[in-house]
Amino acid sequence: MGPKHLQTLQAIFADPVRSNIAWRDIEALLAANGAQITEGAGSRVRIALNGMRAVFHRPHPQKETAEGAVKSMRRFLAEAGVKP
Repeated sequence: MGPKHLQTLQAIFADPVRSNIAWRDIEALLAANGAQITEGAGSRVRIALNGMRAVFHRPHPQKETAEGAVKSMRRFLAEAGVKP
């Protein structure tokens, strides 16, 4: 995992929860950790990582991920064994 991915991971796990993390940075972090990312209907994105599966919605029209989605991503990454 490169320094940019580590920075994104730390931002996801930061307290208080941030709402200014770009979704493309989160997707890049997931891909760097070997996640399988597939497109769903509309803005849905299916993610499989280390035996865990989840469905997220890409934010639109903004590029930043909302607090609730960051909390869900934090939980997903922790369950998949990816922590800072």
